[in-house]
Amino acid sequence: MTSLNKLIKTVETLRSPEGCPWDKEQTFSSLIPCILEECYELVDAIEKKDTENIIEECGDVLLQIIMIATIATETQLFSLDTIADTVNTKMIRRHPHVFGDKKLDTSDEVLNQWEAIKKKEHSSTSIMDPLPQLPALQKAEKIQKRAAKQGFDWNTSQEAFEKVTEELAEFQTELTKSANHQLREEEAGDLLFAIVNVLRKESINPETALRKANEKFIKRYQAMEKLNDEFETLPLEEKEKLWKQAKQLTQPK
Repeated sequence: MTSLNKLIKTVETLRSPEGCPWDKEQTFSSLIPCILEECYELVDAIEKKDTENIIEECGDVLLQIIMIATIATETQLFSLDTIADTVNTKMIRRHPHVFGDKKLDTSDEVLNQWEAIKKKEHSSTSIMDPLPQLPALQKAEKIQKRAAKQGFDWNTSQEAFEKVTEELAEFQTELTKSANHQLREEEAGDLLFAIVNVLRKESINPETALRKANEKFIKRYQAMEKLNDEFETLPLEEKEKLWKQAKQLTQPK
C-alpha cells in the first residue's frame, strides 16, 4: 500500500461510523476555513524556506483534498480519481507546446496561450468574467492584469503613482470633511486599489508584500515588549522610543 493510499484509508476510517465525531460532521462548506488556513500556512513555510515545515504543511493541504474527495465518494458525487483525471486532462490541453506540435520559447508566450485556451473553455461576455474568489489584494491585482491585457493600463509606474497621490488626497478629504462612513470606506478602497496598481507595475505581489510587512511588525513589536517589563503601562511617547530601539535590533544583518 502506497503512502497516499494509507492516508486515504485513514481519512475513510475517521469518517466511518466508528470514527471521529468531528471528522464525521465535516462537509465541503465546513472545511473552507481549514483549507484557507492550511494554504496560508504552507505559503508561510515556503517563504521561510523551512523544508521540514513545508513537508508538514503540504501534508495538511493534501489532507483537505483527501477529505473533500472522501466526502464526495460517500455520495458518489465524484472521487479522487475524478479530480486527478480532470486536472491532468486540463494540464495536457493547456500545454500544446509540450504535448502537441506548437512551439513556444518564453514564459510570456506560455501565459498568453494559457489565457487564450482558458477563455475558449469558459464562454463569457467580459474579460472580467469569471473572476476567482481571492483575497482582496490578490483579486485587485488579477483585475488590473486582465484590464492591462486589453490596453487599459498606465504607461509607467510614475503615472500609476500619481493616481495614488490623487486617491490619497480624496481619502484625506473624506476623513476631514465627511462623517459618511460609506464614502470614507469607498475612498479607502480606491486608495488601496491604486497602490496595488503601482505594485503590479513594479512586479511586486501585494499579498506577499503585506504578509511580509505583517511579520516584520510582529517581530519588532515582540522585540519592543521585551525591552521593558512594564511595557503595557508605558505612555505612547515611551513606547515610540522603544519602537525605534526595536527597529534597530531587528534590522537584517
